[in-house]
Amino acid sequence: MSFSSEVKEELSRQLPPARHCRIAEIAAIISMCGRILISEEDRYAVLVHTENISVARKYFTLLKKTFNISTEISIRRNILLKKSRIYSIIIKNHEDSLRVLQAAKLIDGVGEIKEEMSPVNNRVIQSACCKRAFIRGAYLAAGSMSDPNKSYHFEIVCAARPKAAQLQEMIRTFGPEAKVIERKHHYVVYIKEGSGIVDMLNIMEAHKALMRLENVRIVKEMRNSINRRVNCETANISKTVSAAMKQIDDIQLIDKKRGLDSLPDSLEGIARLRLEHPDLPLAALGNMLKPPVGKSGVNHRFRKIAQIAEEIRDNKEEQ
Repeated sequence: MSFSSEVKEELSRQLPPARHCRIAEIAAIISMCGRILISEEDRYAVLVHTENISVARKYFTLLKKTFNISTEISIRRNILLKKSRIYSIIIKNHEDSLRVLQAAKLIDGVGEIKEEMSPVNNRVIQSACCKRAFIRGAYLAAGSMSDPNKSYHFEIVCAARPKAAQLQEMIRTFGPEAKVIERKHHYVVYIKEGSGIVDMLNIMEAHKALMRLENVRIVKEMRNSINRRVNCETANISKTVSAAMKQIDDIQLIDKKRGLDSLPDSLEGIARLRLEHPDLPLAALGNMLKPPVGKSGVNHRFRKIAQIAEEIRDNKEEQ
């Protein structure tokens, strides 16, 4: 089971205690993956399609607990994806359909199909708890999440831009900065930051998934921190080795052309130490001198040695 499916499984087993929150979640599911069917006799029916059995079970339970109505469930195999199934839940009774649609504010008092897209005007999603329920229902119906071990990506696919804008604004009331992108004639509300996805799991009250994601993030951060430290240490070692090789080249050139005893005592001492200890850092070399010299003092002496070596090279070129 994918991480996204695990989140949906956890959410499917939660039943909001308040009736208004259950209605908000029902409204989201119908809005995201439902259809309103109207017969020639103006009789209403509500049909919801989903490929996830957890979503089908949650929607069925919400309807039963909230409205105590009967629904019909059918299962058929997806032609395009032979291994998957499509679950269809339909409210066939006209009166029951009207009760659900009117409670969810998906039709008005005279039976016109009309959904208030603004979260400010829609009474179904006025309170914070109902907004949480709506976002949870939207994710169950049309959402997905990548495996956090591979990447961070949370999205909910909407059929229309107003619905995506509504959902985006609703998410922003809780803090996360969701973005919207158009993809294949659909509008995707998405979040790519790990911290934002953690917030979304908290908003939807998927606490088990949240803890698992946080554990993955901690391991990733530790791994990244170790890699950064190793990279820095490797770079420092490489830099130290390169500098030491250059110092040794300069010292050997001076020794060959003039002899190390031609150098001032302070330079001769550090030059001989470098030849004896090619791998030691500057601070360690400085501690071996009598009296000891700090790292900056040792570095200054090597710069003097480098200048003398350059003079020898320049004179060689002139000759």
